[in-house]
Amino acid sequence: MIFQVLLLSDYNIMKHINKKSQIKALLLIIATITTLKMSNLLYASPHCGDVSFGRDYTNSEHKKFLPVVESHHFNKDVENLISGMTTTIGGDISYTLMQFPNHHRALSAMSRLSLRDKQSKPTRAKYSALCYFDRAIRFKPDDAMVRSLFGSHLLGLGKLDMALEQLNIALQIDPENPTFNYNLGLLYFERKDYKKAEDFARKAYSQGFPLPGLKNKLIKAGKWSN
Repeated sequence: MIFQVLLLSDYNIMKHINKKSQIKALLLIIATITTLKMSNLLYASPHCGDVSFGRDYTNSEHKKFLPVVESHHFNKDVENLISGMTTTIGGDISYTLMQFPNHHRALSAMSRLSLRDKQSKPTRAKYSALCYFDRAIRFKPDDAMVRSLFGSHLLGLGKLDMALEQLNIALQIDPENPTFNYNLGLLYFERKDYKKAEDFARKAYSQGFPLPGLKNKLIKAGKWSN
């Protein structure tokens, strides 16, 4: 019922805006429904905290505050999962994400730390890695990089269908991003859909993606056509 009300309300608004704005609004509706659905189905924690006070990593004005946070909690050693600055690695990444919920590099680091250490909630992090993605999506549903990072994290957890959903949303928001096309190619390779894997690989390479890993995988599997 909640989805029906949301869609009807947004449909009435969308009738009065231009086509480009309609597309963006539709993506936001899809993103909102996906977030609600995944919050119910995926996360162990029923609540991952309020994000109304956070700063936007993609906003140039908000980024003025970034050096203050990063200089104490997110240097190269933290980002590369070598050592913490003021606490554990997980604690410093957690602090960074509490201030900037959609901090792309910190989300990537939290994902890698969680997968590396096989801990859903890294030591001294306030929330689980999945919760930090939930927070980032609620904070900014149309941040394509957050969607792509979440898709990659889900892929690392072996949740291929959920990963595909997030990577498709990322590509819908930013269809010319070579990394998003490459990651979708990797996912389709894992699903053994080699035709789609090759199609996305070729698109990523035509857009300038530099790493040959996916192509090499397809060649090794005998699925790269000349």
